[in-house]
Amino acid sequence: MDLLQTHDISCPYCGEVIQIMVDCSIGEQDYIEDCQVCCRPINIHVSLEENIAVLHATHENE
Repeated sequence: MDLLQTHDISCPYCGEVIQIMVDCSIGEQDYIEDCQVCCRPINIHVSLEENIAVLHATHENE
């Protein structure tokens, strides 16, 4: 399994698909990453299921 994986997500604000890098050496994590298009903060929740990163992106206030 690659410890760094690239994933596509849709920005919850502008709807654009952006690409983010995920560090899979950490089992479960929450962090904020700015959208590369509209620059608004996206809450990213990452969990690992059978060595596959599962991402959930939400608005800053969700």
